[in-house]
Amino acid sequence: MPHCPRRSVDNDRARRTGRRASGTSTRYSPHAVDRLSRDPIMPTTSLPEPGRPQVLIEAAGAESILSLDRDGIVALYKAHGALLFRGFGADVAQFRAFARLFCSTSVFNESPGRRQIDPEHNILTVDGGVGAFNLHPELSREPWKPDAAFFGCLSAPKRGGATTICDGVALARSLPDEVKRGLAGRRLVYVKPTWPELLRYWLGTDNPSDQQLAAPPPSCPYGFRRLDGHVFRFFSRPALHRPMFIDAPAFGNFLLFARFNNNRPDHPLLDDGRPVPEAWLQAIKAAGDALAVAVAWQAGDVLMLDNTRFMHGRTAIIDRGERLIATFFGYVDFAIPDPEEPADPIWRQIDFIPPLPPDYPR
Repeated sequence: MPHCPRRSVDNDRARRTGRRASGTSTRYSPHAVDRLSRDPIMPTTSLPEPGRPQVLIEAAGAESILSLDRDGIVALYKAHGALLFRGFGADVAQFRAFARLFCSTSVFNESPGRRQIDPEHNILTVDGGVGAFNLHPELSREPWKPDAAFFGCLSAPKRGGATTICDGVALARSLPDEVKRGLAGRRLVYVKPTWPELLRYWLGTDNPSDQQLAAPPPSCPYGFRRLDGHVFRFFSRPALHRPMFIDAPAFGNFLLFARFNNNRPDHPLLDDGRPVPEAWLQAIKAAGDALAVAVAWQAGDVLMLDNTRFMHGRTAIIDRGERLIATFFGYVDFAIPDPEEPADPIWRQIDFIPPLPPDYPR
């Protein structure tokens, strides 16, 4: 088979929606369609304002994050794309259960330096380094970029180590006209090597023929090319894309992280095979840095991001031992189908673990 056997997923969960909330700070009525809790003590919800792009939902008492109304959260998520839940004291079990209220499947992030917290449910730490990270959507370097990114603060740093967030729609809007014109209608191409296990997973063989490389199964998210005796995989995405729940151009890809963290100005490439001009990259970084907002962590916080709209990064970590952030990257059960994906892709059917590279610690 081209990939591993598929486990069935319970898709009976209703797809529920809610109205967009209005105003700047509100306590939800128990009779409102967009309420957040049926408890007598309501959490306080503050909608985004200048300098704070995320919705802030603060506990009013000792209520659990699991008591919040799913419909209201989904409505806020669709409308605003970033939600910070504070004062609920979420631990690992609550963090996992909360993320699973919205995501039917998840993906394992094989980025190096992450420790497993709850491996059965794809909950890992963030990268274990201490350097600052440039803005990026999670796993935008792969064709299975998650819909949603969840971060849970299990231990908060006293200084440094904030998570930065930036609305990709606002970033696209703020780009210089020359860069906007340069990116409009263009695609970014991600070219990466392969190894036998990966080829076997997607193509059913360690040693595919040229015919097999030219016609991968419909379920495969990659194209393939043989060059100088080596097989490469590739996929592409729009340089400016449309997020899942807002009809506006957004910037959200791997360019900034590749250039300014990995020192790779050639990944991804433009659709003509050329690197994105350095002047464009510098302008995009400057615009993103100006818009990025730091979320200073408190223990028990949960940050929920629309990964198709928001990018995130981090400030430098002062004391690695103080900071413990859990992550969960998943696919929401109210997703709008993405024409860039294969039909019914494997990552929307099962908790997905992609083929791991040969140098991945086993």
